[in-house]
Amino acid sequence: MTGRDRVTVNDPRAPVNNGEGHQYVFYGVGTDWMIRKGVESLRIAREDRMRLADRFVPPRSYRVASDRLEKPGSVVLLKAPPGSGRRAAAIMLLHGVGEDGGAEEEGVRFEELPVMGKDENPLAPGEGDRFLLDLSGIADEEAYAKAQRHLAVRRSQVQDAGAHMVVVLPSGMEHAHAPGLEPHTVTLGRPRGVAVVTRYLRMDRMAFRPADLEGSGLQRLCDRSPMRELARFAGLVRAARDSDRFGADFAGWLDQAMHAVTDRAGEVGRQVVSVRTAPERALLLATAMFEESGADIVYEAWHDLMRTVRHEEEATTELARTDFGERLAGLGIERDPDGRLHFERLAYADAVRTYFWANFPGVRDDLRDWIGHAAGLRGLTTDDRVNVIVRFSERSLAVGRPDHLFDLAVRWADSATGASCEPRAVAALELGLSHERFGGWFRKRIYRCVSSGSLSDGLARVLTVACLQSLGATHPDQAMVRLHYLAVRKGEAAREAREALLGFAGRDRRLYRLLIDRLRDRTRRGPRNAELHLRLLAELLRSDRAPDPPPWPDLFLGWETVFSQPPTRLWNLLVSSWLSAAAGDSTREMALGVMVGATHGRTAALHRLYVIACGWAGSAHHPSRAGVATLFWQHIDHAQYTRTENTERAGTRPRTTEEER
Repeated sequence: MTGRDRVTVNDPRAPVNNGEGHQYVFYGVGTDWMIRKGVESLRIAREDRMRLADRFVPPRSYRVASDRLEKPGSVVLLKAPPGSGRRAAAIMLLHGVGEDGGAEEEGVRFEELPVMGKDENPLAPGEGDRFLLDLSGIADEEAYAKAQRHLAVRRSQVQDAGAHMVVVLPSGMEHAHAPGLEPHTVTLGRPRGVAVVTRYLRMDRMAFRPADLEGSGLQRLCDRSPMRELARFAGLVRAARDSDRFGADFAGWLDQAMHAVTDRAGEVGRQVVSVRTAPERALLLATAMFEESGADIVYEAWHDLMRTVRHEEEATTELARTDFGERLAGLGIERDPDGRLHFERLAYADAVRTYFWANFPGVRDDLRDWIGHAAGLRGLTTDDRVNVIVRFSERSLAVGRPDHLFDLAVRWADSATGASCEPRAVAALELGLSHERFGGWFRKRIYRCVSSGSLSDGLARVLTVACLQSLGATHPDQAMVRLHYLAVRKGEAAREAREALLGFAGRDRRLYRLLIDRLRDRTRRGPRNAELHLRLLAELLRSDRAPDPPPWPDLFLGWETVFSQPPTRLWNLLVSSWLSAAAGDSTREMALGVMVGATHGRTAALHRLYVIACGWAGSAHHPSRAGVATLFWQHIDHAQYTRTENTERAGTRPRTTEEER
């Protein structure tokens, strides 16, 4: 992504608009909310790579791969067992390319490529660009053979452009590996587990001695567990410390975390077996989903769940039943002084959620419907709502139901009122898009949504924000395609999508060029939406939309398309914007000659440019305007003279204005 100027605001007390255009405020749904909620983001934006670099432990043979990747045009294939941190290693290899230790250069891309299928835009790599291709999810030979054919094309493009690419190979598919790729393959070892845990704990400012990590149970955990689980274990140690409920020494926190990862599943299984009534099981699950929320909220969510699963209420009055506090105590649920509920044991809620989704598959649809309503209960704070969405997404995606998460996003978005954007829906889509296994599923599903059928304004706004905030960071080309589809619809939400699209493309010279090419192509294809595409192109080509410094060759191609059409009022703002830019900055005067050149001497177009310049110069009597207009007229006169001279030399008469049309 292109580097750009930023303004830092320390300790803001209200939403801050840092730049031009509309300001969208989504409380609880900011650029770093997933990290704050403990959700691993798959974005490969610089900030996330820096965070990963702080915690990364290089595996065996990492230096070999790094040395191979340094050469421009290099492609390195990584072979490593599942759970060894192979994806993180691939990202860190690309992050470290160059002697600057990963410093960004303006215009250099760092993107993840889609595994297979027709790319919505050609790859078109540039020198120094960095690409990640993760094939680790492929599980059959036919798909792997197809992926390798795509890889061969991309590898050639990367080599020719002087870019860099790292490919994560699938495990267990060595027999189907193309022999020609073997020289580019590096086999990584598994990092030392205890070193990974130590690194994470140090980054969390834990005070401990190396001897504190020498217990046999922890050693077995470090030797056998995937890197993701070791990161989670370190996070549980931090959670035990931060909760203030498990003592004040490192040994106690470590012990709680060990029990959480080794004993919780069995404990929950035994408890659910002993709890036979629907109300008790429903309360167990409601507390697990809404842990750290207020007791009244959990109570309401509990009853909402029982209604959703169609449990009949007891005939007796509530005063004659077991009271709520007694029910909580019987299930090992505590109420803190602030009235918020949590389980007595660390990470017990996570184990409860895992158990119910794994062992009650017949009620998953009901659980989706329940969360769809309960996540909007009055009294929930923004953090409460985001916590519930994160927990639901983890479970739904873990059991292979991305459709449940997407369905909820659509429901919440469709229910939005006015011009608001539903933050729950945005959060759900961002979680799906960032998921390692199902991110591609969500990208395809969003594409189908925006490219066919009708959308509510609420859903269009949510998709716009998800493409801008989440997809734009990982797959900017795909984000631009989806924003384009949203922008050519009708209504206020489409107008907002157009603003988002134009602003998104204007921040990156490569994306700006791609959008110009895309709009030129759509304008020429035929009558369907041609006028709207032309209007978008004219807006994109205005001086306030163009990157700085202006990409003159790209602007020429865009202006050429606009000026090849019959003159319309679209031209006025476009041409006037560049005349004003030239009046304020002499370096922009090049636009005058380029614009005139883009007409290719067409009489109708030159006449229209002349009239626009006259109106612009007369609207404000200022010497700078007069000078710019005069220079522009000189370019127009020269173009007309050249055209007349060429016509006379060819012995033909000039075409009339009507013929030009």
